[in-house]
Amino acid sequence: MTVNTRDGLRAILDDPAGAVIGLDFDGTLSPIVPDPDSARIHPDGPAVLARLGELVGAVAIVTGRPAATAVEYGSLARVPGLVVLGHYGLERWEAGRLTAPPVHPGLARVRAGLPPLISRFDGIRFEDKERSVAVHTRQTADPQAVLEALREPVAKLAAEAGLTVEPGKFVLELRPPGVDKGVALSAFLEERSARSVLFAGDDLGDLPAFAAVRASGLPGVTVFSGSAEIAVEADIVVDGPSGVMKLLGSIADAIGR
Repeated sequence: MTVNTRDGLRAILDDPAGAVIGLDFDGTLSPIVPDPDSARIHPDGPAVLARLGELVGAVAIVTGRPAATAVEYGSLARVPGLVVLGHYGLERWEAGRLTAPPVHPGLARVRAGLPPLISRFDGIRFEDKERSVAVHTRQTADPQAVLEALREPVAKLAAEAGLTVEPGKFVLELRPPGVDKGVALSAFLEERSARSVLFAGDDLGDLPAFAAVRASGLPGVTVFSGSAEIAVEADIVVDGPSGVMKLLGSIADAIGR
């Protein structure tokens, strides 16, 4: 553990009221599963987050999923003070209230254009999240090869529709430009006048949030929820969602003492 990491953790423990705990959902709070609709939070998640919510300044879920879906799949409605920033920050769920801008008009074009591009691949999955769409290759015979075959045509379609492509673990997501987890997290830290921050994630889409932690000027900690599929540089690496739960639980225990 580096000196900076110790400083970040110490700042959270010494001044929990000024701490923001930011968390991705899939692969961080919830194990990755073949069908995204089957994803559910780690069994310890609701209780651990409820404890943290009582102890720190804010707990924020920053996810590519619709905010309401993350709340449902995470059984999170009763976590004190929870804020869910869905669709990379386009949506916000707080205290049971959901706010969001109009749906990007380019999504209608990609909904029409994607099926012809992906129909030749058996096992591919199209996910419509209303404010973004995603193509999953995890259940194809060769997920990485199919992903590479789709990169260029999907990027071309996204550009024509005025959207951007967010790559991830065997997924290409098409979403409105100008939003990412780093932008969402930075704005939230400023809103809450945060004095320290921890962010945990597991995929390429979480890298902007890691960068936002480092650029914030605050004592901060980045946590990578590790898997065999991808390696990411972070202050702390844990073993998937179970490791995230142990880390968050230990932070709650230390604050409680």
